[in-house]
This record gives sequence, structure tokens and C-alpha cells, in this order.
Amino acid sequence: MIGRSPRGGSAATWTGLSLCALALTGLVASSLPEPAHPEPQRAGGPLASDQYCPPEGDRDTDAVDTAARAASTRVSDPGAGEGSEVEITPEKAAEYEERLRDALAAEHDREIVEQTTVPVAVHVISAEDGRGDVTDQRIQEQVDVLNKAYEGGYALGSEGTDTGFRFELSDVTRTVNDAWFSDFDRHRDTIRSELRQGGPETLNVYTTQLGSGLLGYSTFPQDYAEAPDADGVVIAHDTLPGGTRDRFNEGHTGTHEVGHWLGLFHTFQNGCQSPGDYVDDTPYEREAAAGCPEGRDSCPELPGLDPVTNFMNYSDDACMTHFTQGQTERMAEHWAAFRSGPARV
Repeated sequence: MIGRSPRGGSAATWTGLSLCALALTGLVASSLPEPAHPEPQRAGGPLASDQYCPPEGDRDTDAVDTAARAASTRVSDPGAGEGSEVEITPEKAAEYEERLRDALAAEHDREIVEQTTVPVAVHVISAEDGRGDVTDQRIQEQVDVLNKAYEGGYALGSEGTDTGFRFELSDVTRTVNDAWFSDFDRHRDTIRSELRQGGPETLNVYTTQLGSGLLGYSTFPQDYAEAPDADGVVIAHDTLPGGTRDRFNEGHTGTHEVGHWLGLFHTFQNGCQSPGDYVDDTPYEREAAAGCPEGRDSCPELPGLDPVTNFMNYSDDACMTHFTQGQTERMAEHWAAFRSGPARV
């Protein structure tokens, strides 16, 4: 925790995911924006428009230069398609928070699990010429990256925490379909309805080609009940470990999007305005980070430097190192409320 007013009503509440304006319907996405956009976006929640919406206000030259360097975006999906927005609006984030609080209050005697193993079904969508046909080895390496990230293995010093989430590969499906591979967004409803496995507790990951610099997108836990077939994470095949996506090929697009799937907003949700990302121990951040601008302070009147190394930012993969204790608690709350049913330690 840092010295400032609680963001989520109480120090024990946490929620998160959001994007300001890219295009993805039903999932949260990540990608690197064109020079006109400030940062690479990673998944995080409902999408509503087809542009990125940075916080209002003056921007200094450094901020503009940083924005110009961005080239990939990770979005949130409740709208992963044309006319949908990548960035979750303050209103949508508040709605998700209210639904989380209501769900937890309805079962106030529910215990929050300390450790959870999540089954992972990976669906590889590739082209007939072999593009996108990621190997079993790279798929396992992606799962290994998730496990290391969520157990705090990339954290430096005392900055991170073990979230208690572990991931276990349960199945890999392979579909060769040029139309699906070249335009996943157009066919996404059919793809997910045909391939998705398990219930709310199963992480379904779709690897494919994503256009316009998009890295990936994901749904939020709150949306499962109304659209179970859409639940899951979509990531560009070249972002898996060993891929060819420059600066984003170490597997942390997957780490980021799974954070959305577990209920986290971007660290820059709501900019410098309360309640930020609804997590008390991530400093406020005016806009997404590009590259690795350590020491940046985009909300100078508020405590703390920007959380540029947090997995829920848009920094380069090599720059991302950790989740916080607050984010850990928020993910556990979302799991108990929407993904596990009655939870027992």
C-alpha cells in the first residue's frame, strides 16, 4: 500500500481491466498503437470505440515522444471488433466493480482460496502455408512464463508477490483455416463457440494472427455468465516465447491478458483520477507506458512513480516484472466471485 486515499472503497477491494478506445468485442486486447496512439495496449475489458482515449489534459514533450514510440496494443474484449472500444470507460469499470462487490456480498462467508491451479486449453489457429502453427514446445514455454510470472519469479527484490495462481496445460487443439487465421475477429464468435472447453474455471487461449499491431485481448470474469462461449484470451501467435514480434516476444502478452481474465484493469485505468485501477498499491498513472520509462511520474501531485514494470501496463516484455499484493487480492476476489463457485481453501 502507498500513502493515499483508498481507491476501491476499502483497502480490501480490488478490481481491474479497461481500455479507452480500440476495437474488440467481448474480450480484452493488447496491441501497439500507431504513432497517433500513446501506448501498446494489452487486454482488459469491454471495448467500445476504435481509438485509444488518453486522459485529458496537457502533455509534455517527453510524453508525446513516448507515445510516438508505441507500436503494439493489448486490448480488452467485451467488444473485440469494429466499433468496439479497447479501453474500458470509467463508467464500465465502475459497473464491473459494482458487480464484483455485489457478488462477494451475496456470499459473504465464502473463503478466498490461497492457491488455485487453472486448467489451460490452447487453441492454435494457423494458415495452410504453416503460418501461426506454433510448436508444442512454445506452447509449454508460454505456460511456463505464466507460472513464473504469477508466482513472482520475475520480480526484483521485494516489489512483487506470489499471486497463488498456477497454470496447467490440459489440452492443445489445432485448426488449419486460412479464413480464421487471416481474420480472426470476423469469425471469432464461431471459432470460440466451436473450440472453447470447460467452464468459467478453464482458461481458453486462442493463438492466431492479429492485425494492426494488436497483441492480444481478453474477456472479464463478470461477462462469463452472459457470454460463456466468448470467455477466454486471444493472443498473436508471434508474441509467444521465441516469437518474431520485436519487444513483445517473451510471453508477457499472455501474462497481461490473463490478468484481465482474472479481473485486473490496466494500471493506467482512469488516469490520475480516483479510483484509478481500483488497486491501492499501484500508483496512479496518467497513460500507458511505452518501452521502459523507469522513473516516469505522470501524476506528479500524487504519491509514487508510474508502475511501468507492472504486468498490467503496456511496457516492453523485458521491462515487465510483477503484480502487486493488491492485484493479487483482486484476482483472488474475482476468482471466488465469478470463476470458482463456492470456494474452499
